[in-house]
Amino acid sequence: MTPVTALAGDSLVQSVDWLTIAPPTLTAVVALVVLVADLFVPEEHKRFLGWTAIGGLVAALALLVPLRAGDRSTFCLTADTQVQACSYTADHFTLVIQLLVLGGALLTALLSLTETRERLPAGEFWFLLLASAAGAALLPASRDLATLVVALEVASLPAFALVGLKRGDRRSGEAALKFFLSSVTATAVTLLGVSFVYAATGTLHLTELAQRLDDVPGQLQTLAEAGVALTLVGFAFKTAAVPFHFWVPDTYVGAPLPVAAYLSVVGKAVGFTGLILVTVVAFPSYADVWGPALAVLAALTMTAGNVAALRQVSTRAWSAVRLLAWSSVAQAGYLLVPIAAAAYSGDDQIGATVAYALMYAVVNLGAFAVVALVARRHPGNRIADYRGLYAASPATALAFGFFLLNLAGLPPGIIGLFAKVTVFSAAVDAGLGWLAVVMAVNVVIALYYYLRWTALLFRAPEGAAEETPAKPPVPHTAPVSITLAIALTAAAGVVLSGYPQFALRFAANSLF
Repeated sequence: MTPVTALAGDSLVQSVDWLTIAPPTLTAVVALVVLVADLFVPEEHKRFLGWTAIGGLVAALALLVPLRAGDRSTFCLTADTQVQACSYTADHFTLVIQLLVLGGALLTALLSLTETRERLPAGEFWFLLLASAAGAALLPASRDLATLVVALEVASLPAFALVGLKRGDRRSGEAALKFFLSSVTATAVTLLGVSFVYAATGTLHLTELAQRLDDVPGQLQTLAEAGVALTLVGFAFKTAAVPFHFWVPDTYVGAPLPVAAYLSVVGKAVGFTGLILVTVVAFPSYADVWGPALAVLAALTMTAGNVAALRQVSTRAWSAVRLLAWSSVAQAGYLLVPIAAAAYSGDDQIGATVAYALMYAVVNLGAFAVVALVARRHPGNRIADYRGLYAASPATALAFGFFLLNLAGLPPGIIGLFAKVTVFSAAVDAGLGWLAVVMAVNVVIALYYYLRWTALLFRAPEGAAEETPAKPPVPHTAPVSITLAIALTAAAGVVLSGYPQFALRFAANSLF
């Protein structure tokens, strides 16, 4: 624990534990190094910027190892001799989420190496990706509302630019504008809510908020309730919960595919982490308000996402990306269930959200890696383009089928099945039987479009049934970086499916 040196009265000098803040700090420093180096590195050597970014992310992940005890804090203030409030805490919850977001950023970087050589400006891309990853890594450690909002915006603002980085592409510009306007509105609502909460309690530290909201003066009660509600609305947007989800499909379609993969995993993790911190840590006294609200949002979100995914036409341009976008909305609904359950049966339910997020991150990044590979031959990226993928690339088709079955929660995707059972159990244990029924119905709905897509991979290619023998399918040529991303995610999925208790135990140990 970081020592805090007191001066006169409440005046304090804070000492900084540099090891504690090392993962996000190193990521931010490498981002600045890449930005400056881009000015001097000649065009033919720009690829080294990408490898520098990857090296920085690997180093940031390695710096999590010395923190594995989960008992360090820094930037702490002591208002009295008994209560210590810290702005940055590296507990087990922080470390698990930092592993998720930095690992997700690393896989995104692997997917992006080819894109930056062929289509995207390398220097700007790597700087923006690393800057966003630094904010995403800072957010789970934030333990006051000011740091939380700053981390949220550091993670979000570079993402706007990443979405619109395909210069000259109208769809990319429109997606970035929609994403920006929607997100800025949500941020304004969040800041208004934070200001109301601060006015009612006089503090921004989450642990102190939990205490002071229990004893808000009567004349400030309405102000505090409005602040809590507005703060939750802002984070609901970041999680793509209904009705704050309309930006998702257009943004994913317009963004470069690695950026869409990043938003689907790291962007979602940022939103859910913030939501967990403000509900379970800061606002437990208002659980009777946010609990039912999140339960309803979970039901609406998973239903809207699955129904929209079900309606995707396989021959429509970009239907593959749109289906994954709506699927991510539905998955957000499942992720909301344990948070809502925590209002009824304690914060031990949060482990189910963390376990599901780990599973979802691995298989969804793997699915986007395959989509990025197929897009190299089929720029329209229709679902119909995946017909006969097994004949052209058996290993890729098997990996993609495995990812889709994990998302559906079917064997051999054991980790996907275990994650869904864990979330389902959280709802039942909390007495939310109606929500468990809604989830079960939605899982059945999702089976249809996941299995339909999986079956398409193994069907005969177009023209194979004609009297004239069809030409043998041309194998998919995959860049090494994309192949590595697919292999890493597939290997992680297989390991977790063979030993799902690892993810569940890992998540259980991530509680505050």
